[in-house]
Amino acid sequence: RSLHEAAMAAERPRSLFALSAAAVSRSMAALERDVWALPGHLLRGLLPLLTVFHLERAEDAARRAGLSTQPIWRKLWDDVMKTRPPNSESITCWRKKFLETFFSNVLHGVLDISSDWRLNDRHFSPLLHSSPHVSQLTLCNMLQGAVELTAEHNHKVLENLAGSLQILKFQHLLSCDQSIKRSLVLLLHRLIHHGSVSQVSMYSWPVPDTVLLVLILTMSAGFWRSGNALAYHSSPCGLCREEDRAQSQESAQEGAERGCDAEREGSSGENQKRSPKEGDAPMNSVLSDPRSPPLRNPVCEETSSEVLCGHTSIQGGSSPRSSSESCHPIPPKTRRRLKPAVGRKRRCLRRSRGHYADPEDLYDFVFTVARENNSGLLDKTRTTEGENTENWTSSSPGSPCTGHAGCKKRGPAGVLSLKAAHRFRSVSTLELFSIPLTGDTCRTLSNLLSSWVSLENLVLSYNGLNANISCILSGLRALSRHPECRFRVLRVSDVFSHMPCVELVRCILSALPQLHTLSVSFDLKNQLEGSRPEANPSCGKAEIPESCLEVLEIRFPREPLHTAFLLPVLKASKSLQQLSLDSATLPCPQELGLLLEVLKECTPNLKKLSFHDVNLAEHQKEVLILLQDPGLQEITFSFCRLFESSTAEFLSEIINTVKRNSSLKSLRLPGNRLGNHRLVALADIFSEDSSSSLCQLDV
Repeated sequence: RSLHEAAMAAERPRSLFALSAAAVSRSMAALERDVWALPGHLLRGLLPLLTVFHLERAEDAARRAGLSTQPIWRKLWDDVMKTRPPNSESITCWRKKFLETFFSNVLHGVLDISSDWRLNDRHFSPLLHSSPHVSQLTLCNMLQGAVELTAEHNHKVLENLAGSLQILKFQHLLSCDQSIKRSLVLLLHRLIHHGSVSQVSMYSWPVPDTVLLVLILTMSAGFWRSGNALAYHSSPCGLCREEDRAQSQESAQEGAERGCDAEREGSSGENQKRSPKEGDAPMNSVLSDPRSPPLRNPVCEETSSEVLCGHTSIQGGSSPRSSSESCHPIPPKTRRRLKPAVGRKRRCLRRSRGHYADPEDLYDFVFTVARENNSGLLDKTRTTEGENTENWTSSSPGSPCTGHAGCKKRGPAGVLSLKAAHRFRSVSTLELFSIPLTGDTCRTLSNLLSSWVSLENLVLSYNGLNANISCILSGLRALSRHPECRFRVLRVSDVFSHMPCVELVRCILSALPQLHTLSVSFDLKNQLEGSRPEANPSCGKAEIPESCLEVLEIRFPREPLHTAFLLPVLKASKSLQQLSLDSATLPCPQELGLLLEVLKECTPNLKKLSFHDVNLAEHQKEVLILLQDPGLQEITFSFCRLFESSTAEFLSEIINTVKRNSSLKSLRLPGNRLGNHRLVALADIFSEDSSSSLCQLDV
């Protein structure tokens, strides 16, 4: 019967309004302005008949008429995407959600726009018109999306993304050829260095291409060669070119002022005699010839000479250059190749880069990252890229990673020379998930972190760091000493822990007292007890300065709580507001009591406390003490075996304690096998005689 009714409805003649609305929607190109002026009740019936192009343009008119387009975009999602989006309850704007997903699907070729009439409009360019709504984008596999976005016909799309994109993700990457890497360089340069991307995340790369990985890390940190080396379709980056022009004008103006000052000083000297041709000709030639390189800052000249005199080649059998050899003026032909090793200040590099940059030098900066066999990779790099890389692999003086435990000191190959590159805008959040990091990659990352002043959040998840975490901490320690450091959040998780969790927390806070959030999580202890490295003596003995820590999360690999290490951490964290302890074991009953005593005395701002998978069956007294704490607002005892060996009186004590606590807002007790009778009993918390302010009870 229902099929028959549907058939009858299909055959039933359409209403006059429906026919008129369909005709109007087909002629929107000519009637658009008149349609936006229609009354609300007419516009409401017309909106669902519009194509995506005109529906997106109707947003302002609908808002003026008091209408919402959200239900239309939601229905469009169901009809076109045919999937339920994750966390759909939290989606606040279906228009943005649809257009952002639409952009990604079209870019990766998984959506056919001819599949729905609402996607077909001769005025609608799928990538161009949806790009302003894209705030996060995922590139995967062979980076086909990067190639498409940097194509000449998508220039305007890339400009739109530069203003809207906030999060750039890489997932399941594969090795790719040099042309694709070049497209990626152009993309990252525009979206990060001259764009608004603030977060770079990489996921699931079991066997990472070291060159590609370091390329992404380096450009995310804001380091790269600029000028002609970053050409967009055989022409220099327009934004870099404008900056070069402004700095060249500034340089010329300063040079002219210095020339005038020198001329006045020379003419006023009584004992100094010289011909005007001897003194003024060089200055005049520089100012008159636009092809002449800008004048250099004397301070940078002095720095350059000092570094050149002390330069040592990275090859094993070479000896330091003599002062007479390296401090002579550099011939014009060789100046370009030696300039990166000079280590001039940023300002001088910017002024001279337009004259010495070469498109052939595009990959010099990153294609020298060494693996375990340094010489082998260097040879392979030279063979595949055909570039002379010796000037790009020398370690910068004072490199932050200089031989900590798990970060053995090796040759400088593989450590980036940050002085050899220009500094651009960098991201504030870096996330690496399931990407193995070798020792050389960790040293490279450490070197980048040491001056990554814009970095605020770092997430390292399942990277197989083991003892190489010391190398990462070395770079972060150097970063923390920078006056403009903004680093606040560190999250580290892995399968195996090479040292006790709390000891690692102590090391991190000793190095980074300015952290606001610290999360350390491990699944298992080190698989070989004998392989545990020697403890870092400087870490174990160092006093923990008073920290700014507000959130501390520790997931133990089924190891003891190590209260002796944890108590100094808590005493130094007087600003702590949230503490989470997961999968810890309590070797003796006194451990938890001592912990609660320190929390009460040293963390007056603590608001949230969570225990997960911690056996509290024998700690009923401590549980009641926590429940009556007037400072705590949220308490979690999940899978803690609270009632495993308890009596009926214990449940009554919990209920009465919570009823008297007016500050507790949330109590979570999942996984404790309450049973039906205990669930019914907990309802007494909300009785009339209760003073409880509990808003959330999770059982």
